[in-house]
Amino acid sequence: MASSSKSEGKKFEGNLISEEMTPLQKHVAFFDRNKDGLIYPWETFQGMRAIGAGIGLSTVAAVFINGALGPKTRPGKFPSLLFPIYVENISRGKHSSDSGVYDSQGRFVPEKFEDIFKKYAKTKSDALSGKELDDMLQGNKEPKDSKGHFAGKTEWKVLYVLAKDKDGFLSKDTIKGVYDGSLFTKMEQERSSSQKKI
Repeated sequence: MASSSKSEGKKFEGNLISEEMTPLQKHVAFFDRNKDGLIYPWETFQGMRAIGAGIGLSTVAAVFINGALGPKTRPGKFPSLLFPIYVENISRGKHSSDSGVYDSQGRFVPEKFEDIFKKYAKTKSDALSGKELDDMLQGNKEPKDSKGHFAGKTEWKVLYVLAKDKDGFLSKDTIKGVYDGSLFTKMEQERSSSQKKI
């Protein structure tokens, strides 16, 4: 099979995500609704709605996520007024004051993932409560980094609201699903099947 030339974005087949992608690319690829390697604000909006976010949160997420990540991931010097996020270059959008579970190339670092639970999971060894999540976010904060801290806090708080269990915990499996890119697809499928029952 002849290798294809490098395009602006990678093409994905259906819901299948290429094994060549890094975990960070898989994490964001869910929002690439037409699987062309580019995530436009309306796709971010659609993805947020698909996982259960309301219209207001989905709108704000689309504006801020694409506004922040679009320019960082775009190749070349000239910005696009449509603010697409380039899945292939998503590692350029990695912010400071994070958990370190993704390295600078967007690869998963198992030791850093386990450290989250060793340091902060006090109530249950395999889950984080809202308070423990706050402790983790404070522990990740780098000095004089309000921007990175705000980005990390926003991501985790939205995840907590959308994915906590009935007892108010984010399970280790749920958090792992965020990092490996499987959680959002699972949430969309669960939401879709529950809507069909109504």
